[in-house]
Amino acid sequence: MYNNHAGFSLVELSIVLVILGLLTGGILGGQSLIKAAELRSVSTDYQRYVTAVNTFKDKYFAIPGDMSNAQSFWGVAGTCPGNNASPSTTPATCNGDGNGRIASNAPNSNENFRFWQHLANAALIEGTYTGVSNSATATDGAAAFNVNIPRSKVSNAGWHIGWMGDVAISDTTRFEGNYGNIFYFGTLAPGGATVNPALKPEDAWNIDTKADDGKPATGSLVTWEYDGTACSDLAASGAGSLAASAYLLSGTGTSCRLIFKNVAG
Repeated sequence: MYNNHAGFSLVELSIVLVILGLLTGGILGGQSLIKAAELRSVSTDYQRYVTAVNTFKDKYFAIPGDMSNAQSFWGVAGTCPGNNASPSTTPATCNGDGNGRIASNAPNSNENFRFWQHLANAALIEGTYTGVSNSATATDGAAAFNVNIPRSKVSNAGWHIGWMGDVAISDTTRFEGNYGNIFYFGTLAPGGATVNPALKPEDAWNIDTKADDGKPATGSLVTWEYDGTACSDLAASGAGSLAASAYLLSGTGTSCRLIFKNVAG
């Protein structure tokens, strides 16, 4: 009996394989573009926040968060320093102590959270921020993305600010140098700040190379090796020459968090 159910010809199969190849290539290419855009956004956000801080200082003669007369401009928050039961839902805020250090334990203030609220109050960054700890304890350092600190385009990562000051060469977790007020970039630690790793060494190197000197222990952008994660070839300041430091580019794990030094002083 004649069978009229013919199979696919070689030409038809070739066309199907070509289409599948184009689709796969398009998906992989799209993923690479998304990844590249995420990494670029870190440098872009950093520059945007630094510009916002400098503009704020020019206008108010103070550092956001640390500003000692913020209440004169935006009103007094219901409680200071406040907690997640008393967030600022209006520009009302708390004063900082004006000592130039953006700290979490300044009198009557969560300066590291008020920092973002003050910038938003001044219309220098987008969004609204509560200005308080995301905890029932007012002086707890609990952070939450898009609640009291901003989120990054990098998955599960974001920005936080704090005071670190000077770090000695004998330090076992950080690289030697003057840090001043710093931006932390990473994922959230449980109940804390963005101090957990967010990037692979290659990705951290990519950002550092474009924004700074491409070395994990020198310049204005450095890594933090405090929990032994292998982002660079140095564990801390005393481990060797900082100038010769390098990212462990062969590492495939998420082992890097970043510190941007002297961002508001």
